[in-house]
Amino acid sequence: MSLNSILEFIRPAHKVPHTIWSSDTPLTLKPRFVTLLFLISGLWIFGTGEAILIDAGIGVSPWTVLAQGISKQADLTVGMATFVVSVLVLFLWIPLRETPGIGTILNAILIAMSIDVMAPFIPNQTDFIPQIIQASIGIILVGIGSALYLTANLGPGPRDGWMTGVQKKTNWPIGRVRVGIEIIVLSIGIALGGTFGLGTVMFAIGIGPAISMSLGVVSNWEK
Repeated sequence: MSLNSILEFIRPAHKVPHTIWSSDTPLTLKPRFVTLLFLISGLWIFGTGEAILIDAGIGVSPWTVLAQGISKQADLTVGMATFVVSVLVLFLWIPLRETPGIGTILNAILIAMSIDVMAPFIPNQTDFIPQIIQASIGIILVGIGSALYLTANLGPGPRDGWMTGVQKKTNWPIGRVRVGIEIIVLSIGIALGGTFGLGTVMFAIGIGPAISMSLGVVSNWEK
């Protein structure tokens, strides 16, 4: 395979592609098996990436900073706190009149579960270079997991649905809405004792390209 072929295969995507496993109806209650398989795999990989980033020990994504803060205050695991956050965010959907799908519910359950299940198998790093490497791996896996669950098209995650719902109600630019939400969540998480650090900055910079490149790869199976 030539270099040009490889670059074409992994080209970044500018939108979520409709793939051969994507659901045609996001709110269906009877998705195809292959669609569920990609959804569940994506969510599990996403949660595993979060667990890897957590155990790198140099800071985590803004939402996980919040989950860490809640876990310290309420004596919960990070996974359980992540689930609590997802449920609370779903309540914020009510005034926005957003409708959850199967993917929304499984998002709340499986990401939280995978963080707690996978964490014991992941090394806790203490040296700087291994921490950077492990954090990078975690961010890449979150990007891959995001691409798989997004292309399943079975409903947005709780956080994504909140973001799009706020955008529809306010008509503010989606980027501004996302940044505003992330800043609020991060600030609350830090106040509660969550871990903010270099890994948080790496996530903020790297998650966009990681998702874009992953979506570019799966777009090779676009309908």
